This record gives sequence, C-alpha cells and structure tokens, in this order.
Amino acid sequence: MEFSSKLLENAVYEMSQLPGIGKRTALRLVLHLLKQPQDQTRRLSGSLLQMRESINFCKNCHNISDVVLCEICSNPNRNERLVCVVEDIRDVMAIENTSQYRGHYHVLGGKISPMDGVGPGELNISSLVEKVKTGSIDELIFALSSTMEGDTTNFFIFKQVEPYNITTTTIARGIAVGDELEYADEVTLGRSIVNRIPFESSLKSS
Repeated sequence: MEFSSKLLENAVYEMSQLPGIGKRTALRLVLHLLKQPQDQTRRLSGSLLQMRESINFCKNCHNISDVVLCEICSNPNRNERLVCVVEDIRDVMAIENTSQYRGHYHVLGGKISPMDGVGPGELNISSLVEKVKTGSIDELIFALSSTMEGDTTNFFIFKQVEPYNITTTTIARGIAVGDELEYADEVTLGRSIVNRIPFESSLKSS
C-alpha cells in the first residue's frame, strides 16, 4: 500500500495494530477522522490517553475501574461471599447485562494457555486462592468460556482450592462448547448462571 504522506502512513500503521483492524480498514478510519473537525479528533485521542494513563484495576477483583475499589465490590447490596471467576472485563459486562447475578467477581486477566506462553503465574490466580484461604468466600462460580484453555484453567483453580471448605460450581452448559461468554445472548447466559452445577459434576460428564 503506497502512501502520499508519511503522517498518513504512520497513522494507518498504528490503527492497524488494533485487533480485527486490517490496513484497508485502518485507512478508511483514518481518512474518516481527517474529514471530522479537529476538536473531535482531539477528544478521541485525549480520552484514549487519559484512559491509558489514569485507569485503575480494582484491588479486590482486578476489574477495570476509575477508583481503587470498583462499583461492584463497593456496593453493600452485593454478596461478597459469592465470587464469579471470569477471564476479563467483557465477561463481567456480559453477566451484569443479564441482571441475574448479585455477587462479586474475580477477573483472571486471561486463561492458562501454554501454547501462548500463558501460565498460572501470569494470571490473577494466587490472589483468588488467598481470598479462599481467609474463609471470606462461600462459593466460587467458574464462568470461563467452554474451551480447552477455559477448562484447564477451571481445573487448575479447582485443585488449588479443593483442600478448603468451599463450594465450587460452574455455569450450566447452555453456552455451547467453544463459545465465548461475551457472544452469548443475555437470556441463555442468565439461565446458565442461575442453573449452575457443582464443578465436580462437570468433570464426570466431560
């Protein structure tokens, strides 16, 4: 792809680094921005820069937050002894949209995937196990996607918390094998939370 401007080329290159954005789509987006008032582009770049520099991760659940403790963890009406284990913020948003869950979350920041160089040490697993050890949690709900990596991560955490007196459940398989939570419809996802099953039962049926 030939460019008449180095500035344009640089902008297209940076835009194409975003997931799902190829060079042609990046060019279309950059040309669109060129047609917009400069103030709009300043607001866009300013909001992205402010987000990158100022955003926090909740000290309790590792969810993305504007403050030290996210709105969910600081809400006294949520059940802090019920914790749903998810991969990232997209899963938190998907489950929250169902209005069927009133507990807390624990965001792992990914799934165990040796092929991608992601081991347990790269995820927020140790902090979850520490919370279990303190006796502050009654039930863990495993809500990772039903993929090999998701199942491996569930099983690893299960073995870590098995010695402690805690209930471990997993969302019902209304979510098709291989599906990501963020793409599930709200009704199906809500039912899978409500109709969760003991984690050990999922091991026997798999």
